[in-house]
Amino acid sequence: MKDALDDTELLRLISLDNVSAFEMIFEKYSKDMFSFAMNIFRRREICEDIVQNIFVDFWTNRKKTKITHLKPYLYQAVKFQIYKYLRDRRISADDLIPKDIVDFSMNISEKLESDELEEIINVQLEKLPPRCKQIFILSRYENMTNKEISTKLGISIQAVKNQISKALHFMRQNLSSEGVIFYFFLFLYN
Repeated sequence: MKDALDDTELLRLISLDNVSAFEMIFEKYSKDMFSFAMNIFRRREICEDIVQNIFVDFWTNRKKTKITHLKPYLYQAVKFQIYKYLRDRRISADDLIPKDIVDFSMNISEKLESDELEEIINVQLEKLPPRCKQIFILSRYENMTNKEISTKLGISIQAVKNQISKALHFMRQNLSSEGVIFYFFLFLYN
């Protein structure tokens, strides 16, 4: 099978039970997904389990799940698995890499489910200026690099960095008043 197959074609082949296509997706994304998880957890085995669970679920549900954009789907799956891990195990601060976590002591996991959390974040996201919001979404939800965003939008890398910084500051400030800033760190993976 050619390396040049795009994600759409690989997804189509996987829905037809093509193991080679699945292996290609695993090879293409698993290392980056692992690195993303390692930016949050200090324990290698947790990150390996998270990535492996995602790919097991991905294969198991290959005929049921409709995916239009593979990379964002996989990164959202990592974020969800991390949230689920935190919620289910009531993780201590020692298990996390500090990343602007304002108040870990809040037991927010009992108060919010992931859908509610996502809604709170989306409400705050809608308050951002349009360009700032666009850049933040490309960075955090579509997992594009600063260089990719710069090229796509025809602006400097520094302008991208400035807009992401502005968005993060705004989100931290507004989400701390919502009591969910702890979980917002899931979006911070630079």
